[in-house]
Amino acid sequence: MTALPTPGVSVLVVDDEPHIGRIIRTRLEQDGFVVHLAEHGAEALSLLDQEPSVSLLVLDLMLPGMSGIEILRVIRADTRWRALPCIVLTAAGQDAQLRDAEGLGVSEIMTKPFSPRRLLARVREYTATGPNSVDLPLTT
Repeated sequence: MTALPTPGVSVLVVDDEPHIGRIIRTRLEQDGFVVHLAEHGAEALSLLDQEPSVSLLVLDLMLPGMSGIEILRVIRADTRWRALPCIVLTAAGQDAQLRDAEGLGVSEIMTKPFSPRRLLARVREYTATGPNSVDLPLTT
């Protein structure tokens, strides 16, 4: 059974490709999520400070300036965000980056191009609470 989101659950999407951010935001907002978009690391960290109720991070690894791995290191070092679920979306096939992401406790890695429907299902499951929520294994 797929868990349904709690209305108003916040998701932070970090991707430097505006059209990808818009696709994700549109799909998640249609499902009742509140979506915050950032195109680079400093903006993402600032949004997390401003929106402490963010329940999930959707993160690209290949970003200008601060990489997704660097963002994850900052997040995992901060007790406020250490347990924040994170779905990595990446076109990068670089094994070292993916191993680093796994070592930093990402919840899941999805490769681009991705299915917006599958992403929505995973976002629902990682943000669900109550009897329908599930613990999901890390998958690539």
